[in-house]
Amino acid sequence: MSATLPRPHRHDVLIAVAGLGFGLLLWGIGLDNQGGEGLLGGSWVLLPLALMSALELLRRTRPRFALLAGTLALVGDQFTDGSLSTVVMYTDLMYAAVVYGSPALARRLPVTTGLITVGVTIGFLAWFRTPEALLVGVVTGLVSFAPACTGALLRDHRDAAEAARLRAEQTALLAEMDRAQAVAAERARMARELHDLVANHLSAIAIHSTAALSLNEEKTTREALAVIRENSVDGLAEMRRLIGILRDDSGEHEPAAAPTLDGLAQLVEGARTNGLDVELRYPDGPAATGGREEPGAALPAPVELAAYRIVQESLTNALKHAAPGRVTVTLRRGPEALEVRVRSPYARRSGPRAPGGGAGLVGMRERVALLRGEFTAEVADGGGVWEVRAGLPLDGGAEPARRTARTVRAPWPGRSEDEERPG
Repeated sequence: MSATLPRPHRHDVLIAVAGLGFGLLLWGIGLDNQGGEGLLGGSWVLLPLALMSALELLRRTRPRFALLAGTLALVGDQFTDGSLSTVVMYTDLMYAAVVYGSPALARRLPVTTGLITVGVTIGFLAWFRTPEALLVGVVTGLVSFAPACTGALLRDHRDAAEAARLRAEQTALLAEMDRAQAVAAERARMARELHDLVANHLSAIAIHSTAALSLNEEKTTREALAVIRENSVDGLAEMRRLIGILRDDSGEHEPAAAPTLDGLAQLVEGARTNGLDVELRYPDGPAATGGREEPGAALPAPVELAAYRIVQESLTNALKHAAPGRVTVTLRRGPEALEVRVRSPYARRSGPRAPGGGAGLVGMRERVALLRGEFTAEVADGGGVWEVRAGLPLDGGAEPARRTARTVRAPWPGRSEDEERPG
């Protein structure tokens, strides 16, 4: 298989043509390096000139070969009358070998040419024993060592600039990834908050409007309409507040305070107003679960918010799906985690009493996962109870842990019999 020579760069062609033209001009006017006293006089000087010019075409694509062949051409030029253009083109080949050659070649050439320059200087001093011998060393250094060092400096600057460019690109890429992750996390947080704020009101509206349409009793209808109006007003107020915060970038609208466990009693009372039989239990006392009855009993804000939202969504789901009966909400503070447990009567139905797409379970699972806790939602007690249980670490997820949120979803009434158990 024959190897084809790479196409020379256009700048290399210009250098080769300029070097050859300059050498022909010097030869035409009779200027040479040795005053016409070379071993091979006449037109022999054109041979190394033409070879050096041809090697300039390979200075970028074959720098090592061009330098080796150029060295032979320079040695041959010493046996002719000599051409300044040949010497100048050789210095360019030395420079190009360092700039475009392999990293190993770029490291070795400045050292090698430096040693050659010192050796030539010492050798000619020992041979001629005159100060003029230093000029030979100077010329050798100018032809070999100086262009090699110049090429090394340029290559170092080029490599440093390339490394800086790559670091800048990597930094920009990481910044874009962080921005995308931040946007995705914010979108997920907004989706959870919007669902938790509005779903309870809309579920109550859907259930009571169904009752108002299906029952032909004036008293029941008026009570249902009153609940519908109350939930409509509350839901609309929450929506307006949230939209105002999202649209206003002036900072005039301060975000509302995040709900805490102090508001659970009011939340449960609202669920009772919507027709749900709810009991709130504190086995260890209200202070143990975040109440303010004694100093130091408060829980981390992320834990209180997650617990409140889990209870809120569980009550909403119970309102839509649960069978008639009592719903119990139990909060227990352990040494390392707050346990939230919501149990509601379970019975298979053809469908929920209000539309729902399962986003509530996803939101609860995400909240627990952010705190590195444990979450389960499943049918318990032989199929008669739907139980939601969450373990929220009291460190608020600040320390890395190996625990991950685990969701177990048994089918709500009307769903498939198959259970999903994501890890």
